[in-house]
Amino acid sequence: MMISLSAELILIDLDGTMIDTVPDLATAVDGMMSQLNMPERGEEKVRHWVGNGIDRLVKRALLDQLEGEPDEDLFQSGLPIFKEIYAQANGHHSQVYPEVIKGLEWLKSQKYQLACITNKAAQFSEPLLKAVNLYDYFRLVISGDSLPKKKPDPLPLLYAADFFKVDRHNALMIGDSVNDVRAARAAEFKIICVNYGYNHGNDIHTAKPDAVIDSFAQLSSIMSPL
Repeated sequence: MMISLSAELILIDLDGTMIDTVPDLATAVDGMMSQLNMPERGEEKVRHWVGNGIDRLVKRALLDQLEGEPDEDLFQSGLPIFKEIYAQANGHHSQVYPEVIKGLEWLKSQKYQLACITNKAAQFSEPLLKAVNLYDYFRLVISGDSLPKKKPDPLPLLYAADFFKVDRHNALMIGDSVNDVRAARAAEFKIICVNYGYNHGNDIHTAKPDAVIDSFAQLSSIMSPL
């Protein structure tokens, strides 16, 4: 890979970037649908829907489609059911993607500042990171409800840069979706995307990140030394 990127601060997305969380999310979606006496949706559909936070996932499941708004009463009935089931399922069948730990260990050895930036609510993101032994890699975890706005808004990224006292032009995001690219561009961060994550079935190359990688093991070949 010919590109070389430099940064002091690296922010890393959670779902679809470090961890495949769809099995547990699908369990919660189908459990919710069953309790609402509606058809279960299955893991394949959920894999296409994830990436914009739990509220959006629940709405997509209720509608059985990517866009639109369900009946508000139905949504308000379904959301707490989903959250209750997901709280129990969270981390049970989620898997850390191959080479993620190897990549994190390399980043740690190179003294990069590391933060996790996710749209997943804190009540789920932090327990999940702890369940799969990734939590201690990060000095900061910003969840979808940590701040008034979440990705693709740049606020979480800019907050992290301010927290670490790093200029935005010396910061980099690693993600899997167009939301990550939009947030990074708006914050004037560099952006690397993995090609295996959750981007609603679209090729992440079309979002034009600075680099696309097959696995975290490739980070050592494209990151310039500090």
